[in-house]
Amino acid sequence: MGVQKKLMLLGGIRYLVPAIEAAHKHGYHVITVDYLPNNIAHKYSDEYHNVSILAKDKEKVLALAQEQRIDGILSYAVDPGVVAAAYVAEQMHLPFTCSYESACIMQDKSKFRQFLTEHGFNVPNAKGYTNAKDALKDVGFFNWPVIVKPVDSAGSKGVTRVDDPKDLEAAIAHALEESHNGHFIVEDFLELQGYQSSADCFSVNGELIYADYSDQLFDKDAENPYTPSIEIWPASMPQGHQDYLTSEIQRLLKLLNCGTGLYNIESRVCKNGKPYIMEVSPRAGGNRIAELQRIGTGIDLIEAEVCKAVGDDIKPITMPHYNGYYVNYIVHSNQDGIFEEAVIDEAFQKNHVIETEIRVNKDNYVETFKGANNAIGTLFLHFNNREQMETALANQKEWLTLKVK
Repeated sequence: MGVQKKLMLLGGIRYLVPAIEAAHKHGYHVITVDYLPNNIAHKYSDEYHNVSILAKDKEKVLALAQEQRIDGILSYAVDPGVVAAAYVAEQMHLPFTCSYESACIMQDKSKFRQFLTEHGFNVPNAKGYTNAKDALKDVGFFNWPVIVKPVDSAGSKGVTRVDDPKDLEAAIAHALEESHNGHFIVEDFLELQGYQSSADCFSVNGELIYADYSDQLFDKDAENPYTPSIEIWPASMPQGHQDYLTSEIQRLLKLLNCGTGLYNIESRVCKNGKPYIMEVSPRAGGNRIAELQRIGTGIDLIEAEVCKAVGDDIKPITMPHYNGYYVNYIVHSNQDGIFEEAVIDEAFQKNHVIETEIRVNKDNYVETFKGANNAIGTLFLHFNNREQMETALANQKEWLTLKVK
C-alpha cells in the first residue's frame, strides 16, 4: 500500500462532513483548517489547524499546506476559503478547478459582473465600490430598484433590495457589515420570471459534463426574503432557457480556462425574457445541494470532487436525470427564541421524507432566518409528480410544526 494521501479542507461547517466521509472512504488523511476550533467538521477530520482561510491570509494557509505536504486542497461548500485554496493549489502545483486568477474573478461579484460584460454575456447593470460616497453619487446610473450586496459573501448575507435612493446608504452599511474585504456591489434588480436556480455542476478538462438547474424558493415572511428556503429538482425553467444557459456556462468555463471540478452556479430567467448567469463559484453549494442531487440522480459529485483534488481518477459522470421531484426544505424560524422541537406528520414522514437533519438541540436559542447560517435543519423530500409536490408545499403547516418559544 502506498503513502496515505493528505487532503486539506478549508472551513469547518457541517456541509464539509460528506466530503470528509468521501475522503475517508478512499483512505485519505483529512486536515481541516479555519479559525473556529468548535466548528463541527473538525470532529470528523483527522487533524485540525487554527489558521484563517480568508483570501488576505492565503500565505498562512500556503505555509501550513507546505509544512503538511498535502496532496490536495478544497474549500468545499465554504465560500470564504476558495481564493486561498486556489492560490495554494497553484503555488504547490496541485489539482484545482481553475487558476488563482480565475478564482479571484469568480469569487468577487464586482469583478465577475465586469468579466461577463466584457465578454458579451447577459448581465445586469452593475458597479462595485469601496465606499458609500461614490455609490451615492451614482444613483442615476442604475435602473431602480437595485440590489446591494457584499462582493465576497455567500448565503445571502448582507443582501438588501433598495427601492428608493434615500435607503441606499443603510443598505450599503448592512453589506459592509458582512463583507470580508470592505467592497460591495450595486446592481439593477432583475424581476424574476419563474424561479431562480442554484445547483451544483461539474466539468472535466473544461467540458461541462453535468449541468443542472433547480427551482429556488424564498420565504416572503423571513427577515431576509433573499435567503433560499426551498430548492426543487428538476427545475421548471423552460428547456430552451436551460440549453442556452448550459451553452453560456460552457463558454464561460472556456474563457476562464477551467479544468476539472465542481461549481455552484446560480442563474435566472428574467421578465425581459433573457436568461442570466448570476454567480459561478468553484466549490460545492451550501444547503447540502450535492447531497440531494446525489440522492436524486445517483451521481456522486462529492466523491468526484474529493478524488480530483488529490489527483485520483474519478468515476464517469453523465448529465442528471430525476425520477420524480426532490425537495431540499430548509427548516427555519421566523422569530428569535428557544427551540423546542420540529414535529413532522407521521403519514407525511412515511410517504415523502427521505432524510431529516435537525441540527439544533432542544432548548437552544435560534435566530430568525436572516441567512443560511440561521437554518435549524434540512428535510430531503420526494414526490411522484409536480402537482403532489406543489400541494404539499402550499400546505406546509399541515405536516410541519415548528415549536419555538
